[in-house]
Amino acid sequence: MDRLLRNSYIEVPNLKSLFYGENLKLKIEEKNEKKVFSVFDHELVPKHIILSKEEAEEVLKKYHIKPYQLPYIKKSDPAAKEIGAKPGDIIKIIRKSPTAGEAIAYRYVVE
Repeated sequence: MDRLLRNSYIEVPNLKSLFYGENLKLKIEEKNEKKVFSVFDHELVPKHIILSKEEAEEVLKKYHIKPYQLPYIKKSDPAAKEIGAKPGDIIKIIRKSPTAGEAIAYRYVVE
């Protein structure tokens, strides 16, 4: 919350609006922050890949499902943000598995 308040300001056109709430606007400025590290550098974060439209169609056809039937991942998820996923994309997640060697999961990106 402190970070939000430090990067925000309230624009009030005149004193009257301060008391009556007329034309009160809250503007939030996003600070350009440099990325300190990649979430994928951590050993516990699996590989995430955005599927092309053709690959996504193949997966949906293979499993006889619609995109909304896949588990969701928010576009604000750190891994989804890092790979540039947008709502509507399907992400393939490849995890190391002690029993299967490699486990593949799919996620549907939502707002």
